[in-house]
Amino acid sequence: MFNRVAIIGLGLIGGSLAAAMRARGLAKTIVAGSRSERALERGKLLGLIDDGSTNLADAVKGADLVFLAVPVSSMADTMAQMAPGLSRTVIITDGGSVKGKVIDAAKQAIAGHLSRFVPGHPIAGKEKSGMDAADASLYEKHRVILTPTPHTDPAATAKVRALWTAVGAEVLSMQPDEHDRVLAETSHLPHLLAFSLVDTLARQGDSLDIFRYAAGGFRDFTRIASSDPVMWHDIFKENRASVLQAVDLFSEGLDRFRSAVEQGDSEALLAIMTRANSARAHFLALSARTSYTAAQHLNDDKPSDTTSMSKSASAGHGRRVEFHLQPGGALNGSLRVPGDKSISHRSIMLGALAEGTTEIDGFLEGEDALATLQAFRDMGVVIEGPSAGRVRVHGVGLKGLKAPSSTLYMGNSGTSMRLLMGLLCGQSFDTELTGDESLTRRPMERVAKPLREMGATIVTAGKGTPPVNIRGNRSLKGVHYDLPVASAQVKSAILLAGL
Repeated sequence: MFNRVAIIGLGLIGGSLAAAMRARGLAKTIVAGSRSERALERGKLLGLIDDGSTNLADAVKGADLVFLAVPVSSMADTMAQMAPGLSRTVIITDGGSVKGKVIDAAKQAIAGHLSRFVPGHPIAGKEKSGMDAADASLYEKHRVILTPTPHTDPAATAKVRALWTAVGAEVLSMQPDEHDRVLAETSHLPHLLAFSLVDTLARQGDSLDIFRYAAGGFRDFTRIASSDPVMWHDIFKENRASVLQAVDLFSEGLDRFRSAVEQGDSEALLAIMTRANSARAHFLALSARTSYTAAQHLNDDKPSDTTSMSKSASAGHGRRVEFHLQPGGALNGSLRVPGDKSISHRSIMLGALAEGTTEIDGFLEGEDALATLQAFRDMGVVIEGPSAGRVRVHGVGLKGLKAPSSTLYMGNSGTSMRLLMGLLCGQSFDTELTGDESLTRRPMERVAKPLREMGATIVTAGKGTPPVNIRGNRSLKGVHYDLPVASAQVKSAILLAGL
């Protein structure tokens, strides 16, 4: 794949990429650049690199790929030092956790190479750090985010994407500012809160008693406060604007929670906690590529990485199970028959569009209906439950839905997607709908066609399949439409569009 690769920074991230490329034969020669001669010697002893130099310009000479694995605060100086040795065609990428500052540094230090610069961020790590912890399998089944700029050559991006794919990673693409915002909310903010909570309690006079009697929840929540303070000091400084926005967002949520506790508002408390509980299961399902219901029943007291979750979700596959039945005694009790899936979908949709509170009994707590429920939570609807088939929907009215912060994920539910196409084409905001691998192969044009005749703007993928993009602020009109094939989903989508 590459002739000569130069890795600047031989810590866990850089060392693991060197090990992964070495194990898979992805480079003929791997060299390193480091301020420490001892680190270079250690890298050669471990078999990670063939050679190295403390002069970064010399280290990158002749390289067709340069990977920067240094702290974000050191990026500008590192780029400036290596710039004189860069070849005209070299591809440069990095592993920094904040992209805005790295791109700004590149514009200043390696302006002549911006078309070959592919900013990146591997989301991987271990409790142990440093070169000695380098692991050739570190990036397997982990995500790498690429944030190419408008200047980046698509061919360079494709080559970097192919590299990360070859070492076992899942590669995603984002805009740099979106990356920094999302990471601030999902990674930087939790670390800040953990550091702050432990520091706040440690300052109290009875801190020894507090920590002595702390339960497992405190240990789990504050585990990340054991992270490297120097590294996080740099991250908080370099991503300051996004971190402060995340803190402000959290503060607003905390104020709402505090107000509910202070006022004894049971409805608000339950709404917040139920929404959080369900949203977490939804996020875990997306991360582990497993079902929503499997994520809901994940036992966090046991290992909870994506591998263990996927294993638990698929346990029993391929095994033969035998049941032996014998006559028993009398059976007494009550039986709750599962609800109807089609009605469950529509009850959530109509309840969300209604004004006031809708009580639903007999809701089917299956994967598809839960996808619909989560979609409306993502659009700002407060939904309590489901619990034993009972759901309470706090309606927002026909025009009360809010633009979701990201793509709405339908899992494997074609009904959710097709009905929402009708419901959302008359809303004031743009929406994208997607789903799992199976759903992205299923046809959506039979619903999109009549909706377009009504004035909707709907774009599907090349074969009429998801993802589906729906433009908002469209004026819809009534039409006469003859269905070529009877379909309750098409009829429902048209009726929802006509509301």
